Amino acid sequence: MIAAITDPWFYAAAIPAVLLMGLSKSGFASGFGALATPIMALAVPVPQAAAIMLPLLLIMDGAGLQKLWRERDAAMLRQLLPAGLIGTLVGTLLFGRFTPAALAGVVGALTLLFLAQRLLFPPRRDAPPPRRAVGFACAVASGFTSFVAHAGSPPINAYLLPLRMPPLAYAGTMAVFFAAINASKWIPYAWLGLIDLRNMATALMLMPLAPLGVWLGVYLTRRIRPDWFYRLAYSGMFLTGVKLLWDGLR
Repeated sequence: MIAAITDPWFYAAAIPAVLLMGLSKSGFASGFGALATPIMALAVPVPQAAAIMLPLLLIMDGAGLQKLWRERDAAMLRQLLPAGLIGTLVGTLLFGRFTPAALAGVVGALTLLFLAQRLLFPPRRDAPPPRRAVGFACAVASGFTSFVAHAGSPPINAYLLPLRMPPLAYAGTMAVFFAAINASKWIPYAWLGLIDLRNMATALMLMPLAPLGVWLGVYLTRRIRPDWFYRLAYSGMFLTGVKLLWDGLR
């Protein structure tokens, strides 16, 4: 019989990581989701943390789609999803060429640069939305970083947040986008040897927690004012950027 991880220190890191990822899956404070794998990686290596998180993401995606499918922006998804899937293909082909720390540092630095630009040079209310080419590039980067570290939120947020979509439309679009991206990871992860029975047994132990964070996040998203919603989203991106940059520089 394959035994799951029994170390209590692992679960002390894994339980808040799973709940945090669930919150982000609802679109509420979505930037925080990129912190989940680094938190779990305090107790196990990064590739193992990513492998344990993958089946939990399947449950979270299902819970998110159940609540948010009708809120999605279909036109935005038609624009972004093909690019995101290209990013997962690039991640498959280049997996192992970059260390997780190096990739984390690059994503963290770009996230903080985006936030600095928004703070120092805030757009005018009549400013045009970002160009579609920017969205394509951000979606490719999101698919890539999601594949290698489940850290796809910062790149796609760099495109979506300036659009100031209604919170529920934003949450629904993010839910569908990452459900498709995560579903596309299963065969490449198995091909790369990242999925084994012990990691799946450990994920099974954590599975009851997977939908809880999603449901809580959906509840809060439906009730919070848009200005506070976006303050939390930017706060999540800032904390994520700092953590990922720190991981890259250590």
